[in-house]
Amino acid sequence: MDLKHLTYFVAVAEAGSFTQAARNLHITQPSLSKMVRLLEEELGVQLLDRSSKQIVLTDAGITILRSAKAVIDSVEHMSSELEEVVKLKKGTLRLGIPPMVGGYFLPSIIEKFLTQYPQIRLQMFEQGGKSLEQDLLQGELDFSMVILPVKDQDKFHLLPCSNQDLRLVVHAGHRLASSVSVRLHQLEEEPFIMFRKDFTLHHLIREHCAAAGFEPKIVFESSQWDFMTEMVAAKYGITLLPEKVCLQLDPKRFASVKVVQPSISWKLSMIWRKEKYLSFAAREWIRMMEAEVKVNS
Repeated sequence: MDLKHLTYFVAVAEAGSFTQAARNLHITQPSLSKMVRLLEEELGVQLLDRSSKQIVLTDAGITILRSAKAVIDSVEHMSSELEEVVKLKKGTLRLGIPPMVGGYFLPSIIEKFLTQYPQIRLQMFEQGGKSLEQDLLQGELDFSMVILPVKDQDKFHLLPCSNQDLRLVVHAGHRLASSVSVRLHQLEEEPFIMFRKDFTLHHLIREHCAAAGFEPKIVFESSQWDFMTEMVAAKYGITLLPEKVCLQLDPKRFASVKVVQPSISWKLSMIWRKEKYLSFAAREWIRMMEAEVKVNS
């Protein structure tokens, strides 16, 4: 059923005459009559009683008029909402982040994005990188900030955002606190405070320790880097954190030391599924992230 046929029928019914309806629609009367006749033939019922000078709706016409107006209103409402989405006035984005990222990398970008597009809803979920990858694959997230490497990298688009080295974090009185650098194997006997196993950083550190010839002695695991550093301050163990996170630590309570032979790179990237449809809001988020990365590179 052609929406235009319904629109023309409604115009005739509301005007009460083909002549007036044709004027309102800016088409010829014969064309309008033909459109309404085609609708009647398609439905198999007579919608208008043409026997008198004034157009009168049949019982079928009254029923169709009510339904036709509802359909037209619905389409107009849908078009209006679509226009808002296209113009980035509305939408929802779901972003997954690991705990360390939220504090220093994203706030300025989020502020810019929401200032420019206040009607877009940005939902954020904080958890470990392994969980974020899985949620992204299952369609529960639109984007994830993750630490490389990712397991199914061929399934994702990837935007590199930051590349830092991990630094050793110890309490201010630790034997290594005044060191300029430390070799990873020197930490063999140290008690490690680590992120949980669902965090990429957990596996990254263990792999580098194995390459250095030892298995780290893990005494505590957490999902919060600030809690981990408090445990370091309590002299419970040592930890490894990215450079920019270390800059936020109180130098009176902590020391951060460069790790060498090998150094451990912390590569932060934003990923999203290759086959997933990108809304207009999602495309704009990518554009803004790319611009931010370019400025900071």
